[in-house]
Amino acid sequence: GRGNSIKHLRHENIISLLDVFISPGEDIYFITELLGTDLHRLLSSRPLERQFVQYFLYQMLRALKFVHPAGVVHRDLKPSNILINENCDLKICDFGLARLQDPQMTGYVSTRYYRAPEIMLTWQEYDSAVDIWSVGCIFAEMIDGRPIFPGKDHVHQLTVITELLGSPPEDVINTITSENTRRFVDALPKREKIPFQQRFPNASEEEIDLLEKMLDFNPKERITAADAIQHPYLAPYHDPSDEPVANERFDWSFNDADLPVDQWKVMMYTEILITSEF
Repeated sequence: GRGNSIKHLRHENIISLLDVFISPGEDIYFITELLGTDLHRLLSSRPLERQFVQYFLYQMLRALKFVHPAGVVHRDLKPSNILINENCDLKICDFGLARLQDPQMTGYVSTRYYRAPEIMLTWQEYDSAVDIWSVGCIFAEMIDGRPIFPGKDHVHQLTVITELLGSPPEDVINTITSENTRRFVDALPKREKIPFQQRFPNASEEEIDLLEKMLDFNPKERITAADAIQHPYLAPYHDPSDEPVANERFDWSFNDADLPVDQWKVMMYTEILITSEF
């Protein structure tokens, strides 16, 4: 079979596709493991104790350290697709389906809060750094109990980001290709960065340090999953011998084409037939 099936992305912190079958109506069903709750529900019920914040962040980064070298980017990380069971095992779901959502859905509020600025600034090229931004937003929310950047719409989203991080740096502004976006960014009031310690008075120095490295306006400066997982904050859990990295590039190319759903189904169907010798 082809060397790039979804099943090659098996990892403890990623929801595995246990089985896929196609109904008589040719609908494709993914049967995934069921986990108790999701982080969104958990955060809305009570503040998280510090050791859970640490352990959940570690597991998210462990998943990203695995997939990012394979060229797979989630693109839509948010608390509702971080699943957690009663043993505190964490798994990320919806990998690879993020691009296939209805384009009309992209304004959906819960997603917007966690979206990296470069996506909103309409840059054509963005990479795994977008996932690090999203995890940074989730990290902040675990510390603080509320979303760090609750934008009402795309424009407001960028405004709330600059209210904390200050105006985007020149090297970021220079990558904006759309003139309209450029004008909008230039028109934003000039702001200074607010010290994170002030915004998160209860956070430790280590938490603040890692958070700032994850929420860097410039995706090229943003910390990688492999570096973040080695940060002193995660030392209690970090174990290089137990943090696998996907060993091959993963061809997700059909995912980049904005194909009509039917065509995507056919490709998915073919992929399933080719790889169904589980």
